[in-house]
Order: sequence, then C-alpha cells, then structure tokens
Amino acid sequence: MSEPIQFILASGSPRRTELLNEAGIPHKIVVSKVTEHEDPTSNPRDMVLHNARIKADAVSKLHPHAFILGADTTVALGDRVLNKPANLEESREMLRSLSGREHTVHTGVCFIYPPLNIHECHDITAWVRFKPFGDDVITQYQSVTNTLDKAGAYGIQQGKELIIDAYQEPISTIMGLPIEFVVQRIKALGLENQWKRS
Repeated sequence: MSEPIQFILASGSPRRTELLNEAGIPHKIVVSKVTEHEDPTSNPRDMVLHNARIKADAVSKLHPHAFILGADTTVALGDRVLNKPANLEESREMLRSLSGREHTVHTGVCFIYPPLNIHECHDITAWVRFKPFGDDVITQYQSVTNTLDKAGAYGIQQGKELIIDAYQEPISTIMGLPIEFVVQRIKALGLENQWKRS
C-alpha cells in the first residue's frame, strides 16, 4: 500500500477549508506569500488562473512531495473586474453597480503534485443575478456580512435573501472553491482517499 499523501490548501480562506472539510478531504493550510495580480482592467479568467497558479507554485516549492491546491476568485460585471473592496464606501459602490444585474463569478483552481507530474489549472464560472435594491438594503447587508474580504463585496453564504435573485449551481463555485469539480478531478487523477490525516 502506498504512503498517504499530504494535501495542502494554499489559501487562508475559511470558506475553502469548510468546503474541503465537508467533502471529507483532510488537509493542511499553508498561506503563500505572493503578490496577487488584482488589476481591475484585467481579463478575469486570466487573473484568477494566474493567482491560483502562483499561490500553488509558491507552496509546492516549500512542500515538493505534497498535493497542492491553489484557488482564486473574482467577480466580473461585463468587462469590469470587482475584486475585494478597499473600504465600506467602495463596497457600497460595488453593490450598487451589481443591483438588478447579472454577473459572473470566476474561480481559478490549480492542482500541483510533482511526484506524478501533475500541474493543471482550470477556470470555473457561475452566474449570479442580483435583485434590484437601494442603499437601505446595502446598509442592512453590510451589517450582516463582512463585505471587505470578498470579491464583489458580497458572500453568498450570509444574507443572500437580501440581495440575490438567482444563481447557477453548484453554490460552491460562488463561495470560492468549486468542490464538486475538485472532487471529480481528484477521482480522475486516481488520488481519491489517499490523503494523510493531519
């Protein structure tokens, strides 16, 4: 029987950890110290793929025998990329721009496992449609959600009844880690149930 493999999440996101835990994947967290590309004029697909790759690459260099998962998420409204807002006023502006409109959530996912020469990155997308709302709803939403640590100034886990009209399943893509896709790829790579228990 082969030795169990260390699974490392190259992200400090509690939402990604929660999704991996729900999928029954034991993992260790190692936050990569890289400078992410966050130019709002960038192509959102290229941005998330780049950021997921550099996070995974940096952690893989430190742990060359581990299976590394890097991920990055952003929101795109037409040609405009909405990353994490710098302050509450920018968060309000983002939510105003999303009100009553449909946008796309892009999540880049990168897998690296040098022992099997695995190095692959994917862009997974989902659409989200917001209800029309005014500043009173934005104030209410900001009171129940930390809008500053989320691309597009919103998270689908809290207060979605205030702002979201409809969205594309699975919800995990919008949360920041398309866990169904991750599990599917792990199975396709022949690595299911091979993880070391931390």
